[in-house]
Amino acid sequence: MQSALHLIYPPQCISCDAPTDADFALCPECWSGTPFITGLSCDLCGEPLPGEDDGNTAHCDACMTRQRPWVQGRSALLYRGNARRMILALKHGDRPELARSFAPWLARAAEDMLHDDMVILPIPIHWTRRLKRRYNQSAELSRALSRETGLKHAPQALIRPRRTAVHDGMSVEDRFANMEHAIEPHPKHGAILQGRDVVLLDDVMTSGATFHACAHAAVSAGAASVKVLSLARVTRDA
Repeated sequence: MQSALHLIYPPQCISCDAPTDADFALCPECWSGTPFITGLSCDLCGEPLPGEDDGNTAHCDACMTRQRPWVQGRSALLYRGNARRMILALKHGDRPELARSFAPWLARAAEDMLHDDMVILPIPIHWTRRLKRRYNQSAELSRALSRETGLKHAPQALIRPRRTAVHDGMSVEDRFANMEHAIEPHPKHGAILQGRDVVLLDDVMTSGATFHACAHAAVSAGAASVKVLSLARVTRDA
């Protein structure tokens, strides 16, 4: 059946529609143009750092300046070029199926910080934004990562009862102020976090303000520890 479907609908690149050898893949040109994060990176947020990876823990300036309420963080891509185009297609282009392609990249980026019995939490969005988009792109990513890794998925553990302003154009401090008290544990479903190690997942990390609010909410629900994972990281030179 799969072979017959490929004759009718041959595999195409998820970015440019060029022919590929497999479903949900990138063609060689788009792969080479996608900015994967490799080498030395911040152990708390995944931002690439200059220098060689000698095995010692390193932190970026932002994570040394502001205390993070999580213990470790990773990111798969830089938020630029082809990565930015694909993430915008997932978020605003009505292409939730892209999450299936991104799941192996997320699993590879987070390989050293994931372990059995962890719970994957997507960053929640306000119901009005979900109504407009039809889905939460972070929940699509966390569902796909759960299938990829076999880890527990808890998309309802956190809620966003207050609609926050869009962060575009805001300063770092304004972003943190905007997210204050914006995320809470679900009155019923938040109990799943009690005593569990959790990984928070979002499509993009910029200042970390949203992760900050979600991490505090997870800890208030009884999470034993919190780690963060983003599909892409915005860097200061972007």
